[in-house]
Amino acid sequence: MYIKKWLNKIGPGPLVAAAFIGPGTITLCSSAGVGFGYGLLWALLLSIIATISLQEMAARLGLVSRKDLAQIISELKTTPVLKWIIIILVLSAILIGNTAYEAGNVSGGSLGLKVFFNDLNAVVLGFRLDLASLIVGLSAFILLSFESFKLIQNLLLILVILMSIAFVSAAVVTKPELSGILSGLFQFELPSNAVLVVVGLIGTTVVPYNLFLHSALVIKKWNSIDGLGDARFDTFLAVILGGFVSMAVVVAAASVNLDTVKSGSDLAMALEPIFGVTAKHLMGMGLFAAGLTSAITAPLAAAFVVSGLFGQSETSGDKLYKMVWKVVLIFGTVVATFNLKPIVLITFAQVANGVFLPIIALILIWVMNKKLILGKFTNTVFQNIVGLLVFLITLALSYRILINLF
Repeated sequence: MYIKKWLNKIGPGPLVAAAFIGPGTITLCSSAGVGFGYGLLWALLLSIIATISLQEMAARLGLVSRKDLAQIISELKTTPVLKWIIIILVLSAILIGNTAYEAGNVSGGSLGLKVFFNDLNAVVLGFRLDLASLIVGLSAFILLSFESFKLIQNLLLILVILMSIAFVSAAVVTKPELSGILSGLFQFELPSNAVLVVVGLIGTTVVPYNLFLHSALVIKKWNSIDGLGDARFDTFLAVILGGFVSMAVVVAAASVNLDTVKSGSDLAMALEPIFGVTAKHLMGMGLFAAGLTSAITAPLAAAFVVSGLFGQSETSGDKLYKMVWKVVLIFGTVVATFNLKPIVLITFAQVANGVFLPIIALILIWVMNKKLILGKFTNTVFQNIVGLLVFLITLALSYRILINLF
């Protein structure tokens, strides 16, 4: 009975966690552990606090206004030029960004499969196809085709739990030093060669499209503001669990002797000679779950954003909504299956996200102070202070992203 009551409190939180624990996150956390041991765990701790702050605002906005963030932006009372600049920026960062990164999500999940099955390639008409990527893409397509958010939510909850078990078990197997972990969490040291890694750790946790996704899905789970307490519990639990998973990857990676990490599968292979085949399989299972969950949530978020910006819901704008998630997923699957490299598209998406991240944080904070939209549920002084600190962090993050690119 208690478990059933607890499960009833779970909403879109697993989707939020599933979205930011993707293959890119696993690779970055692996690099952080390999390069700096436990020393950068504090960056993940700050990321968790920042993510909880923004995601709580997004959930509260959806519950009170009964509109998602994209719909709110489309209705902003501002000059047409500024409004269209914001809309174009959102579309560039979310639609094009998610399309560009979807290939990484799909191929990341395929790397997890390859830990278990070595030969998942085929040559067709002279083209070398990655069948593992095709399996991941088709799995995501079938699940999204059911059009059942409850099914997707429950599946992602299972996959997030699977990831947690896999990565935490892999970390435990390495017999980590508790004193070293505590030191890494609370001693804020930043080596000069760690700046970009810290930027990456924060950037893969504070995910802009999660704000749109979260504000849309809380409306489906809870019918009124009475669900705010459960929505907050759901948010805190999911983000903390997701952050714990990321930390577990860092801890596991700190134990191996590698110079560089190009993907999560590098870490899986490096664990085997030291800790046995079980450790390798745990990492492979987690990597597959991370890829599949992100392959599902990225197209979903893009579809919500496009529908919302054009004043439609996924119901009223059924054709548009379906078209968007299918285009994003099919593009990512084709690119991953044929081993293509859409460098220009990815570079553009990185620039758009670099500009977009602090802007959307600032827009969200601004909207959360509008009594016409939120009434008595506007931000408190403390929430604004935390929100502005997060904005400053995202501004610094964006600066580093753009400097690194150019």
